[in-house]
Amino acid sequence: MQLSDRTLGKILVANKIIRQGKLEKLTKKEQEENISLYTFIITQEIIEREKLAKIIAGHFNVNYINLEELKIDPQILQNLPEIVAKKNLAIVFDKDKNGAHLAINDPSNKEFIENFSKRIDQPIITYFADQESIKKVLEQYPSSAQDSKLEDLISTIDNKLSKAEDLPIIKIVNKLLQLGYSNKASDIHIEPYEKRTLIRFRIDGILHEIAAIPKNLHDLIITRIKILSRLRTDEHRAAQDGRLRFKIEKGKVDVRVSIVPVIYGEKVVMRLLSEKARQYDLANLGFNKKDLELIENNIKKPWGMLLVTGPTGCGKTTTLYSILKILNKKEVNISTIEDPVEYDIEGVNQIQVNAKTNLTFSKGLRAIVRQDPDIIMVGEIRDKETASVAINSAMTGHLVLSTLHTNDAATTLPRLLDMGVKPFLVASTINIAIAQRLVRKICPDCRYKTKVSAETLELINKQLSKGIIEKYKLNQDLILYYGKGCPKCQKTGYKGRQGIFEIMQMNETIKKLIMDKANAEKIKDKAVELGMLPMLEDGILNMLKGVTTIDEILRVTRE
Repeated sequence: MQLSDRTLGKILVANKIIRQGKLEKLTKKEQEENISLYTFIITQEIIEREKLAKIIAGHFNVNYINLEELKIDPQILQNLPEIVAKKNLAIVFDKDKNGAHLAINDPSNKEFIENFSKRIDQPIITYFADQESIKKVLEQYPSSAQDSKLEDLISTIDNKLSKAEDLPIIKIVNKLLQLGYSNKASDIHIEPYEKRTLIRFRIDGILHEIAAIPKNLHDLIITRIKILSRLRTDEHRAAQDGRLRFKIEKGKVDVRVSIVPVIYGEKVVMRLLSEKARQYDLANLGFNKKDLELIENNIKKPWGMLLVTGPTGCGKTTTLYSILKILNKKEVNISTIEDPVEYDIEGVNQIQVNAKTNLTFSKGLRAIVRQDPDIIMVGEIRDKETASVAINSAMTGHLVLSTLHTNDAATTLPRLLDMGVKPFLVASTINIAIAQRLVRKICPDCRYKTKVSAETLELINKQLSKGIIEKYKLNQDLILYYGKGCPKCQKTGYKGRQGIFEIMQMNETIKKLIMDKANAEKIKDKAVELGMLPMLEDGILNMLKGVTTIDEILRVTRE
């Protein structure tokens, strides 16, 4: 986002560079010449470029940085996806122990800065840089030399052409998918409005406006996407869901497509699902040896229920798919009911929840039970009816896998009771409950160890109980591991993620507590007494082994 003429005008007047009357005349003139006020001020030599930049930086109480004097590591630049950097006229030019150093043309863009800080989980040191110097640095992005721009592709189109064969629609759709993937977008939005169609990418949870395309191309692009997704091209008034797959250099990307009619046409949202996510094995998700054996033993049981719990985005579905990968054999019939179906699994019957046809979790599950299944996976237990059917299925000779939204393993059991499931059914059907979170792993290429600092020790004493501190000797002699930051981890010090877990196995003692309707705290205390390793302690063990940092453990386990 470029610094607005209005804001710049106020700064110029406040610093007595020009008077209000002259500003109004300049504004009128620069509008006639169709250039920005900043460009007009510099080209007319009203003030020197660097002097003006320092005044603007002072106005926002940030430092000024002359990017033209710096040699910036291309890997550092990639902390901000190229599309996001261009949209916000911002680049990361350095990272160190103090945080990420961000040069931006509009330091008042607080929403962008705060969202970026949350994404990388580091402080942001903000600098002002003028638009010319930022644009020169943007040309250094690795993809710039080889990727043709979507805007360039659109600009080559003669709007008078109307035949699909005369327009590069195939190239536009392919370029959209490639740009989405290369910029690590999770979703691509194609949104029709009265006079234009807007393209937006969701990157790290935030939607970014990427381009506007001529309205006469909208229907042609939607038709192309429908053809790729095997949807009805003659249906424009009903919602449709489909899937497509496109090739990249390193493999293939599955795309889930959702099309709905809105006021000015059909809106498309494409969810990008990398094929890499299929390659997970239970053994490399982060389970310790004891917990891994516990899961492997329980999934061999012919009936009962296994539940995975945790907040959205903690990897529950990945854990379930990894278990299905082990169970998926020719001699068994596996059926799933999911919303959505994340990945196709060869040999597994997967059903997509469909509200339009009233195919809910509970109704789909009832249908699956009549399909002679051996193993059933329910994407999520959300209500009493789904919980009841799942529990009954587990009682009648099926192995049922599912997820719940609870904070820890022990809370899973009272949560089912709250849904109206009778205590004896919970006690007799649940085999194990797995709670999990995801933590970033220290980059193996730049990992180093150091003695705990006074600040970190103070944080440990503040956040952790005395019993935990004494048990794991988290004192002044503690040795911790960190990542220095290198090109392979984009100077973050982290590379990849893994889970930390707690696994509660059902036994006679826990069953008795459930029958007595004990609360989650009592159940957890008894499970720990019987050998369950709490999630926090699993994280601490990973920290002591140098897998992750204390900061990551405290971040994901803090309630």
